[in-house]
Amino acid sequence: MGPVSMIVLILAAVTFSVIAILLSRTVLKPKWNAQKGQPYECGIPTQGQTWIQFNVGYYLFALIFLIFDVELIFLYPWAVAVKTVGWAALVEIVIFFFILFIGFLYAHKKGALKWI
Repeated sequence: MGPVSMIVLILAAVTFSVIAILLSRTVLKPKWNAQKGQPYECGIPTQGQTWIQFNVGYYLFALIFLIFDVELIFLYPWAVAVKTVGWAALVEIVIFFFILFIGFLYAHKKGALKWI
């Protein structure tokens, strides 16, 4: 793909996005009600103060999940190209898993994997 095709692709994406937004604004009438201004709590009516502080452990747990989830994204192209690349790919994935394992041990040592 050359630079011209990338420019055409970007222009097409912007054009279709603008058309979709303008079409939805002209076809649909904006409606506002009191429920749209309330925070969403899984269908349960809100009770008490809505701005509460959550424990940081939940965010750490979610970030660690994302790290290991993204690992699978990197693992798929490696599995596809491992036959053509050969031993270099095996060494690289072993180093990659070692780094992830060290990160896992660090998170476990810090207590980030304990559900609070």
